[in-house]
Amino acid sequence: MRNAIRRALTKTIHVKKRDIELPPSEHIVWMVYFATVCLIGLIALEVVHMVYFRSWNSEVFSAITGLIGTITGVFISQRA
Repeated sequence: MRNAIRRALTKTIHVKKRDIELPPSEHIVWMVYFATVCLIGLIALEVVHMVYFRSWNSEVFSAITGLIGTITGVFISQRA
């Protein structure tokens, strides 16, 4: 999964008829990996909460929304 994140965040620059790839730092790759794992865990927690309690938990949903915003922001800022 980290290789897929690394490939997605790699920036390609065109210099003198050659493509130069600039890989992202390992800190960014680990941060996106950790945020993705947390996102999957929170989605699972929300599903279990909905099945068990038959209600929506807005706090977990706001955490999911925040992580989605963080991951999207990293991808947009790295590709710019």
